[in-house]
Amino acid sequence: MTALTLSTAAAPGLRADAIVIGVAKGAASRSGALLVAPGAEPVDKAYDGRLAGVLETLGATGAEGEVTKLPAPAGFKAPLVLAVGLGAEPEKDLSFDSEALRRAAGVAARTLTGSKKAAFALPLTDAGDVGAVAEGVVLGAYSFDAYKQNGADAKAKNTKAPLAEAVLLGGKPRDAAHKAALARAAAVGEELNRARDLINMPPNDLNPEAFAALAQSAAKEHGIKVQVLDEKALAKGGYGGILGVGGGSASAPRLVKLSYTSSKADKHLAFVGKGITYDSGGISLKPAGHNETMKCDMSGAAAVFAAVVAAARLGLEVNVTGWLALAENMPSGTATRPGDVLRMYSGKTVEVLNTDAEGRLVLADALWAASQEKPDAIVDVATLTGAMMLALGSRTFGIMANDDAFRTAVYEAAEEVGEPAWPMPLPEHLRKGMDSSTADIANMGERMGGGLVAGLFLREFVGEGITWAHLDIAGPAFNEGGPFGYTPKGGTGTAVRTLVRLAELTAAGDLG
Repeated sequence: MTALTLSTAAAPGLRADAIVIGVAKGAASRSGALLVAPGAEPVDKAYDGRLAGVLETLGATGAEGEVTKLPAPAGFKAPLVLAVGLGAEPEKDLSFDSEALRRAAGVAARTLTGSKKAAFALPLTDAGDVGAVAEGVVLGAYSFDAYKQNGADAKAKNTKAPLAEAVLLGGKPRDAAHKAALARAAAVGEELNRARDLINMPPNDLNPEAFAALAQSAAKEHGIKVQVLDEKALAKGGYGGILGVGGGSASAPRLVKLSYTSSKADKHLAFVGKGITYDSGGISLKPAGHNETMKCDMSGAAAVFAAVVAAARLGLEVNVTGWLALAENMPSGTATRPGDVLRMYSGKTVEVLNTDAEGRLVLADALWAASQEKPDAIVDVATLTGAMMLALGSRTFGIMANDDAFRTAVYEAAEEVGEPAWPMPLPEHLRKGMDSSTADIANMGERMGGGLVAGLFLREFVGEGITWAHLDIAGPAFNEGGPFGYTPKGGTGTAVRTLVRLAELTAAGDLG
């Protein structure tokens, strides 16, 4: 991970590979002139106050994510100034929002891949800004090279290591709030990157057993209790959903329970993650062109895993239990068939009409298991439906819940940490489409509104009186396009920060 430090040093005298500054698109009242953001005053002064004009000559507009490089002025110990766009000029006080800073820092960190040290002279008005810039750096510097030749050797020829060190100029090393913000950014960023690593791992190396082993290792390191149910324990316990989905694979399923407890906690959150380590669709095989990225179908479990570890590292005063429902969905002679009926852990029976609607089956068992502990709230996370991608696109996840106020709270938490989300309804009339003449419920309903149908199915397996929310992260979990902001190509770690923020709010007594 990129090392993070705070410094009150002046930019000209700091030895680094680059000085990062921010620029913005000026307001119409200023004829749209380029604005040099606060934090870059020493750099601007060294250009005799003409830095904005120089950058405009080089084509800079201040647009979000835009990068402009220019030689550092005489007297600077760093050879390069890297100007990154922050977007539009703020309406008041030149105070840029956290997400603009986070994205700018991420772009800069990614641009400086191969550099040993960079000084970030971005606007830092408070501890919140410190945390945003630090988090952007850690997330933007991420790369996944473990499977490339010499990829693990940063000194190998033609291999560029991530930015090694970032110094946040204007951050106060002795300020408790600034230090806490830096430490939080490091912990959350590192765990989110752990989730990205898991999502990016090929399925021949990350099957349910391997995932469970990694969870056990991390739990031991961070003082988290862990329980792993293997196929025998699942059969004895009656977990028909998880067993049914995993029955066609040579890699047996697992249910992992991670328990972080605080002696000062009086609230309990349960997080449930869909962990399909590879999804072929089972007997209802996916068509060509839809299989290639299905290693990412465990992104929900990765997010839950990372969030529980982050909560432990931060020492949050809330009890957090993570449930990882792990299976590989494969076609074989032992696979569940369309028309089969599964008896779930709750005792309900489910007629399987489509084996590619498998995520809701493993989640159903895990949701009922989580419900038995009577937590104050349950949040499940899953790459559940293509329908949600059609509704919200590739960068926004949907939020459904059995409580409108809780759904709003989850949405506001997601927006606060910079994870685009949107509240979605659970229309009661769609429930009838899952009626089955054979079983208590079918795993499929109406095609239109399929993402909402899936949410209604999951609601059936939440214990009575328990507040619950469902995050369908099918769109933003895996970025098949080019990197943007602090988001890389591949696994994104979506929902980790939302879950951590929910845990923080609960610990502070600000979430219900």
